[in-house]
This record gives sequence, C-alpha cells and structure tokens, in this order.
Amino acid sequence: MTPQDTAVALAPPVAPVAATALRPLAPGAGRITGGFWALRQDRNRHDALRAGHRQLEESGTLDNFRIAAGAATGEARGMIFQDSDAYKWLEAVGYELGRGEDAELRGLLQDVIAVVAAAQQEDGYLNAVHQLRHSREERYSNLAWNHELYCYGHLFQAAVAVSRSAGEDSLLEVSLRILDHLGEVFAPGAHQGVPGHPEIEMALVELFRLTGRRDALDLARHLTDARGRNANAISNPGYFSDRVPVRETETVEGHAVRALYLAAGATDLAIEDSDTDLLEHLRSLFTTALHTKAYVTGGMGSRWDWEAFGDPFELSTDRGYAETCAGIAAVQWAWRLLLATGDPAYADAIERLLFNAVLPGVSLAGTEFFYVNSLQLRDGAIADEGRSIVHGRRGWFDCACCPPNVMRTLSSLDQYVATADEAGLQLHQYASGSWSGGALEIAVDTEYPHRGRVRILVLAAPEEPRTLSVRVPAWAEGATVTTAEGEREARPGTLPLQRVFVRGEEIVLDLPMTARFVRAPHRADASRGAVALERGPLVYALEQADQQGTERVDDALVDPAAPVAEQVLEDLDGVVALDLPGAVAAAPEDGVSYLPWDAPSAAPTPHAWRAIPYYAWANREIGPMRVWLPVAPRG
Repeated sequence: MTPQDTAVALAPPVAPVAATALRPLAPGAGRITGGFWALRQDRNRHDALRAGHRQLEESGTLDNFRIAAGAATGEARGMIFQDSDAYKWLEAVGYELGRGEDAELRGLLQDVIAVVAAAQQEDGYLNAVHQLRHSREERYSNLAWNHELYCYGHLFQAAVAVSRSAGEDSLLEVSLRILDHLGEVFAPGAHQGVPGHPEIEMALVELFRLTGRRDALDLARHLTDARGRNANAISNPGYFSDRVPVRETETVEGHAVRALYLAAGATDLAIEDSDTDLLEHLRSLFTTALHTKAYVTGGMGSRWDWEAFGDPFELSTDRGYAETCAGIAAVQWAWRLLLATGDPAYADAIERLLFNAVLPGVSLAGTEFFYVNSLQLRDGAIADEGRSIVHGRRGWFDCACCPPNVMRTLSSLDQYVATADEAGLQLHQYASGSWSGGALEIAVDTEYPHRGRVRILVLAAPEEPRTLSVRVPAWAEGATVTTAEGEREARPGTLPLQRVFVRGEEIVLDLPMTARFVRAPHRADASRGAVALERGPLVYALEQADQQGTERVDDALVDPAAPVAEQVLEDLDGVVALDLPGAVAAAPEDGVSYLPWDAPSAAPTPHAWRAIPYYAWANREIGPMRVWLPVAPRG
C-alpha cells in the first residue's frame, strides 16, 4: 500500500501545547546567516547531504527498500537497522529545505520518500532489512537487537521535520500508518517487550505534538514506564537501559546513546504530563552525568566494550570512546531540559557539547566523520579497529549512525539558538543571524567563538515593555554588556534586559576570551594532575602538525601560570591557536622504565607548544594529539 492509497487525517485544528518554561521558535523564525556556524551549515548543505545520498546508494540502503517493494531484486545489505540511515538523512534535508529552497535537494528528498513509502507493507509494517531477512512471524521477536522500533523513531522524527520545515506530508502519512499498526501490536495485553535501542520514545512525543494523536503519547508513556524489568529476558539488561525503571535510576549506564536518548524521551514525557517529580529526577541524572561521566569536552561514554558509560570518573583519554552520536543525544536531552526549566546551565552544556563533543566528529570540509572522539592519540599508534581515530575521519562506516546524525544536527542548529515565552525572547547560543519570538525580532552579528563580541540589533519591538534575555556563559567572568544606558558588568547566568525596546537600538555583549587552564577531578585517574586548556567555549589540544622541531606532544609539559599568546591560523578556517610556554620531559633512560619513587628526575628542556581547538584536529594529517597536559615542575 502506498501513501496515496489511504487518506490520513494529519493535524488537528488546535495543536497540543506542552507545559514548558520556554518555547522553541516557530519554523522559519530563526536563521543562522553568517559567521562560524553558517560556514559549517553551508558545507553540510552543499557537500555533506549530497555525499550522504551517494553513500545511501553505495551502501545498499536505498536498494534495500527497492527490493522490499519488489522494484528490484537481490539480498539485503548492511545492518539490521540500516533503514535509520536514510531516515536521519531525510530529517536533515527536511530542515535544510526549511532554511532555504533547493530544487535538487527537494527532488532527492521526494525520490527517497517514494522509495521508502513503496516498501511499506499493507498492515503498516516497514523495515526493509527485516522484511528481506526474516519472516512475517518474526516481527518484533527480537526487540533487543533488531531495532524495528528504533528505526521507526528516526522515521517519525524525519516525518515531523519534513512536514514542519519542508511542507511535505507524504512521509507523515507513512508514519501514521505505522502508528496505527503499533497500536495493535502493543495494545494492552499484547506484546510486552521494549525496544533494545531507545529513540522512539521522544519521536512519538514529537509526532503527538505535530498531529495531536494521543495514541502516540500513550505509546511513548507505555514504552518508557515498561522499562527496568528486563522485558526482553536478556543478559546484561543495563546495556539496553532495561535494568532499572526510569524513575529509579541513580546514574546513566550501559550503551551511552541508548541511555541518553531514553532520558531525552522521558524528559519529553515529564513535560507533557506536567510530571514535576520525574523532571526533577531527570535533572538530577543530568547533573550526575556531567559531573562524573562526561569528559572535559562534554563527550560521554568511556568504554569501547558495548559503547558504554563506565563507572564514575572512568574517563580514559587515549581509549576514550565519546561517540559522536552520544554527544548529539546529550544535546537533545539538554535542549529538552532547557525548555522545561529555563535554566541557563543547560544552554551552557549545549554549547560545550556542540563545539567540543559533536563538532570534532566532522571534518572542516563537512564530508568525513569520526565515530569515536578520543582525547589522545599516542606516537606510534597502530590503525586497528575501524572506528579508531588513528584512521582519521572517514566518509562512511559499516555502522553509519554518526554521519547522518551530524547532518541532521547541523541542519537543525538554528533551532537551538533562541527561544521565546510570553515575556519576550531568550538568546542562548551565539551565531550571526536573525531570531523572532515573544514579540521581539533581533539580528545578531558575531565572530564567536573566535572572538567574544556579540552585537544584537533590535529589528522590531512592540510599544510596551518586553524582556530580551541573554545568556552569559559560566566561564565568562568579567563579561560586560553595553546598552543605551552605558556599560555594566554581566555576571554568568541569565542577563534579562527589560524595557520598551526601540527599533534600531544595539546591545553589545563582550565575553572575555582569555585562555584558561582547568584541572581534572582527583578521581579521574587518567588525567589526575594534568590540565586542559580552554578559550571561550572551546577546549584545546596539542596536535603534532603544529609543533616546531622533533619534540613529540607525548612528552609535552606546560606551565599554567605562564602567559599564553594568540595566533590566527588561516589554514583551519581562521581558528585562534594558542602558543604556551612549557617544556619537554626528559626521555627515559635506556632500558629503564620504572624507577624508585624518590629517584631524582632529569630536568626537562624548555620548549614552546602550540594548541588548536580540539574540534579542528586531524584536518591536515593524522599524528599524535592530546587534550590533557602534564604540568611542568616549578622551581
């Protein structure tokens, strides 16, 4: 059955309204138009999305749908969840078409939707790989691993994005037939399992918000509340976020992406149900995750085994995992908590994650990707496992979850910049562009994150008082704001500017971009006693490509008390490099690896090191790199 065969009622006259402190801006009300993020979005739009479509063809993803529809012959190729790669790509294109029309992209979008829709079975079921490899009776028989519901989640999110931003409803019609089908499969007393990979929970809430279908919200609630009982009777239920009920969890555990997607979906439910107890519990989990299980970059998930969270402060550097998808999932969770509470700490987290946990996952060109984002690469490292950073960024992977996930994140980035409420407009992130909401319209001009000045121009305002709230990052001690009344200090947190705004007036926020060193928590054994270098929102790294002489970054020592000099590097899109005094640790004596604890150490040799933003490393060559830096001895 194709989408044209059945008429589907889409949106109700009155859309559901969630109980949040802040509200996302309407589609088209926010647009990044210049500066740092516009360059990344432009490369994503013109290069990455088109390369992604080619990869969907070359990997067999689209052919799987064609074979399932009877339009081609052959065997299924790829992972059991291969369908989801196409859905994330569709979501990215949907957001891009909302940012600006592109006839070629729209044509590709319509072609892929048609290929997907043709594979849908008569009763609504749709999973091309499963349809080709398993019998009808095996549907939903292995929810732990076969990812049918995970794929549906990405399909639903794509359908919402394409409908809202691109004005195309054919994929939404496919999704609503799946929703009808799932209502029968998971009816009370029927299938009792839960998906092994959470994701559909937040997608169902998004589908409810667009269409008003209460059954979508009810199913999201059921799948969330049913967790924690090992419904699929599998070993290691913690890996699947199914060991402890959501309301009883004390920390994030297991597969990092699964756990973070589930937390984001549970936050959506807490919002829709006005469940303050659940919301406060999730806020506590987020705080625990940031304080005990996140890298200095914001990256999450420290174990290669099972792509999982480790124990508290288990944060190895060279074997750190920090999957790009986990960074994206953490952004999605933080965004929902920001909307629910208005707390600027979540906007701070989003900023750290975007710049230092998500952006390192894609090359400056926009077409090659890291699956894993370790914080150190040793001299002499061997390229073994395919996901290893030793290979450099790659155009695609056998498990290709990260590339299209990055694409949809960059395409939707405009929505994370600002929100609105009844009082006015809130500016959370800094990017050049325009934003409209809360009866205010502003334009922003900035060279952030390389420079700290943010100019805000009022384009339109009513003739009554409104509030324009500006986030001052937690790291920005000494920030100032200049208005018509003059300059004053702007303390970290939310800076509310309340008055009758006048069209054409300018507000200037100056954020100090002084380089600073931070130390690792004592319990983080892998980096205890070391420091990391930050400037503005960016975490820095030493990369071998920038160093003078033959000294290796493996032997780097730094002096956090010494002055740091800035240098612009045009070959990396104008990043601000930092030159810092330090030393080279003495080489170990021949044949001696371990010495008595009180043996005298050889004096280090003075040396200057150059650091670049961590996100920009590995864009010239692959070589030694490190984020955590040992401190040179004083005296």
